Amino acid sequence: MMKTSLTKVSYWALLALAMVLGFFSNAVFAQAPFPNKPIRLIVGFAPGGGADSAARLIVPKLAEVLGQSVVIENKPGAGGNLSSDLLMKAEPDGYTIMLTTVGSMAINPHMPGGTNFNPLVDFSMISQGVTFSNILVVRTESNIKSLQDYVALGKDKNVFVTFGSSGNGSTGHLAGELLKARTGMKAEHINYKGGGPAMTDLLGGNITAIFASTPTAVPLIQGGKLRPIAVTSPKRIPGLPNVPTVAEQGYPGYQALNWYAFIAPPKVPPAIIDKLNQAITTTLKDPATVERLRQVDLDASPSSPQELLTFVKLENDKWAKIIKSINLSEK
Repeated sequence: MMKTSLTKVSYWALLALAMVLGFFSNAVFAQAPFPNKPIRLIVGFAPGGGADSAARLIVPKLAEVLGQSVVIENKPGAGGNLSSDLLMKAEPDGYTIMLTTVGSMAINPHMPGGTNFNPLVDFSMISQGVTFSNILVVRTESNIKSLQDYVALGKDKNVFVTFGSSGNGSTGHLAGELLKARTGMKAEHINYKGGGPAMTDLLGGNITAIFASTPTAVPLIQGGKLRPIAVTSPKRIPGLPNVPTVAEQGYPGYQALNWYAFIAPPKVPPAIIDKLNQAITTTLKDPATVERLRQVDLDASPSSPQELLTFVKLENDKWAKIIKSINLSEK
């Protein structure tokens, strides 16, 4: 009889212990430090474009630093506005972030129709990502050999000149509009859902030129498929030292820089933003990652969240004035 009672007591004691351990285990799991599952990185343009290419150069080291997979999710449309809307509505838990662009954050809000979001208040800033130039490129088979050739063609009333970009409001689009305003040339803007589709049409001979991002253009230039005409930065870029700037070719003061930055939905807890910022900063200071970025003329530029916010404010002021000055219409 005593043996039976002890057996019952032991059974219930073990069961209670198992339940306690189970609750303890679940509590520990629930409180596991961020991140404890894969992170989704939204890119607002199609695969093969500049933003997508940059993300794929950064993600391997970022995943290593975070200790979790970072899954790129391409959401092209409306020049980056679609992806921005999705991010704004995502859970503010740090598991959905975005590699945004100057177009989404500083140009689109000032375009006709504006945006559904305010870039200065509707997102959590994480860190600056990279900065880089655009490159005016044509096919190697083209008769256009210089910026002067391109401008002259655009002034010929018997020629229909076009230029493509990764979307309305992208720096590629605005770079072309700014050049038209400075030169008096005519060129029809062709809007694409990313740099990849625009490049496909250029290589197919369907458009005259593209103001392409360096990640998209440099490999094709090196492969002999594209001819670079000019860079839109204030200085020549290291990867193409023989390609002059637009400013050097008769248009002083001209520049149209590009940049990508990391942001999150609004109201993400500061501790999570800090963790993401540290991981991105570590990634963008990693020598191997920096070198991969430099190979396509991307400059790693990590920052604090506050520095990014200040930078975005300045960029909004600059692009708003430019858009207004050239009377940019929706195309």
